Amino acid sequence: MASEKLQLTQQEKAAKQRLHVGAELILIGIPIVLIVGIKFLPKEWYMLLSWILLAMTIAPFFMVFESRKPKAREIVLLVMMSALVVVTHLFFHIIFPIQIGTALIIISGISLGPEAGFFIGALSRFVCNFYMGQGPWTPWQMFCWGILGFLAGFAFNCGNKETLKSKKFKIIAGPVITILFSFLLAYVSFLLYPGNDSVVGWRFYLFGAVGLFLGVIMQRKRLPIDHITLSVFTFCTTFIVYGGIMNLSSALLSTNGSQAKGLSVEGLRILYVTGVPYDFFHALTAAICVYFLGENIIQKLERIKIKYGIYK
Repeated sequence: MASEKLQLTQQEKAAKQRLHVGAELILIGIPIVLIVGIKFLPKEWYMLLSWILLAMTIAPFFMVFESRKPKAREIVLLVMMSALVVVTHLFFHIIFPIQIGTALIIISGISLGPEAGFFIGALSRFVCNFYMGQGPWTPWQMFCWGILGFLAGFAFNCGNKETLKSKKFKIIAGPVITILFSFLLAYVSFLLYPGNDSVVGWRFYLFGAVGLFLGVIMQRKRLPIDHITLSVFTFCTTFIVYGGIMNLSSALLSTNGSQAKGLSVEGLRILYVTGVPYDFFHALTAAICVYFLGENIIQKLERIKIKYGIYK
């Protein structure tokens, strides 16, 4: 009994240590690597940049495995979820462009933890692009899918049964109000400093992202796992985070990074305005997939974790 408690304590410490290192790498290290890579490396070196991102993603797991022997079942589960994301995403990409891959990454992050969510997202996107087309956009797509899984694991709680089944709006009211308030600030900033900008553009992405991150921090590990909450979270994070980052990457890649002229405000405005329909469809289809599949898949993953002694 004492040895089991000691083992759990060691696992909890390892998980916290891995989360801290993972958060630093994901939120600080990887964005710096992306920007530096775009600025100084030729576009043809995108595969090198992709491999560097994968190495940084795996680093937290190697750090934890130093303190204990890794269980094959843990690695198999991560690889299985990555393979499931790749297969389903490619299948629906051919049949009908439903973004089920994005939904599965968010589900993986919720059930397996933020670092695992980022790892599955980055690895899955890397493998998918061998079939859908590799290019300078690959590292950015890897980061976007990964950050969705990381935020999902950071915000939701699979351990608390009361929170797991709670459908009280007050739990998600804070994040929702924060995002709506950020959108209001975006509109006010447009009224005060309109310039040549459109109200539907980079302001909503930028202010929405700030509101989203603040909302996630506000309710860290407290969001309930139900259809509505999962769908709202999926739609907001996919539209704001994935759409916002990929539109920015398109602008950076179109300027070749190393050119002195850099970005133009007008170019960013056009990209963000024209990107709204695709971002909306992407977020909507991912939210629909999570609505119908989210709870069932999370429950099955929880059973697997309990049966085989796999912890976050």
